[in-house]
Order: sequence, then C-alpha cells, then structure tokens
Amino acid sequence: MAAQSHVRLSFDIPEYTAVVNSIGCLNLLEAMVNHCPKAKFYQASTSELYGDRKKDIYLNENSSFNPCSPYATSKLYSFHLIKNYRERGFFTCNGILFNHESPRRGNTFVTKKIVESAFKIINKKQKCLYIGNLYAKRDWGYAKEYVVSMWKMLQQKKADDYVIATGNNYSVKYFIENVFKNLGINLKWKNKGMKEIGINIKDKKIIVRVDPFYFRPTEVRTLKGDFKKAKKILKWSPKVNLDNLIKIMLAEERKKH
Repeated sequence: MAAQSHVRLSFDIPEYTAVVNSIGCLNLLEAMVNHCPKAKFYQASTSELYGDRKKDIYLNENSSFNPCSPYATSKLYSFHLIKNYRERGFFTCNGILFNHESPRRGNTFVTKKIVESAFKIINKKQKCLYIGNLYAKRDWGYAKEYVVSMWKMLQQKKADDYVIATGNNYSVKYFIENVFKNLGINLKWKNKGMKEIGINIKDKKIIVRVDPFYFRPTEVRTLKGDFKKAKKILKWSPKVNLDNLIKIMLAEERKKH
C-alpha cells in the first residue's frame, strides 16, 4: 500500500516515484520470498495503467494498458512483477482499483481539495477554488468499500487480478457542482478553456477558476471500470454512489469548521 501515489507530482519527481513504487514493490516481494514464502501479497494497482482513451469505454482485466505518467509507468512495472511472482508459485495479486475517495484523502488530491476549499470559501477563509481539467472524468468509489475487496482477494484459494470500480464516471466539474450544491451554493459557468469560471449565482462572486498549474503534461481524459469479475468471483459490488460519497466527505469536513 505504500507508494508515491500522486499522479501530477510524479512528473516533478519521476525518479523518486520509480524507486518507491517499482523497486519498493520488488524489495517487498523478495523479503516475502526469503522470509515468509507462504504469505499472501496484495499490490495496490491503479486505473491509471489504462491511460488516455479516445472513447468512454468500460475497462476490465483484459483491457490494454497505456500508462501516461511516471506514476502509471512505475505501477505497470509492479503489476507485471506480481504476475511474474505468481507464476513462480507465490500468492500475489493486483487490485486494479479505480479512484477511491474518503474523508481521509489528502488535500493535494482533487476530491478532498474541492471539499475542503468549498468550506473555506463559505467561511470566508478562501476566495476561490483553483482547479485543473474540469472535464476529466473519473470512476469514483468509496475507499472503505474498496478495502473490503482487497481483503476478499486475499481470502481466495487462487491468487488473481481484479478490477474494482463502480462502473460510472463523472467529470471534475460535476463533482464541484455537487459539493457546492450540497452547501447551498448554485454555480453558473462562464467562458471556455483556461478562462472558464464558476460564479456563485447568489452573490455573483467568482469562486472557481481554472489554473494551468494543475494540468498534467499528458492528460487522461476518461476512466470507467468494469467490475464484473469481482462481482462474480469475490461477490463484491459497490453500494455507495458518488452523490452519497460526497455527502460522507462533506459531513466529516463539516466537523472541522
């Protein structure tokens, strides 16, 4: 579970990302081989392995990989390591988890940043939310549920790889609108591209702006997962949809303000 898991940051520190995510996984695997060969090994893989897609399609365990960042590339190395060690007879599995969020998410990640910033704006501690690609679409699930899927993978007699997702995806823009709406603020959008802004309809103030700093050098426009295999074999399926996930994150954040 230990990783440098921030995609945008991986472009700034690619070597560190590779050492932690790739060689770190290798070191742990070798520790298992040498000291506890009968242990079960779970590797936190990622939907970022699939990279950018021209079409909004369902991605599963058989979909091709096309990593578009140092983070995704480092994780691809670990993904194949796990398969290699499994072929050698060790219990090693990859959980290809699509985006999973919770109140514990760090504020450098877009979902927590939006939730935290919204409260600060309401409480006049911050004037504006600065955001990157409003139109990036992600399959967002609830981390607490996804951890159950990890546990289920390790209870199987045979190790394997599984996609964990909700099967639905939404834009960053939708996430922002939903968060503010839950806090009693309706947004009106104006302009396009880098000049697009979100305006509080009630007081006409600009509270969302696009900042090129938060764009990735190579963007992944859309990701959406197909969890049929997990549903069939692990008997796992998500229960919390995005709207409820946002409510969970807002309820926890409200306690701080």
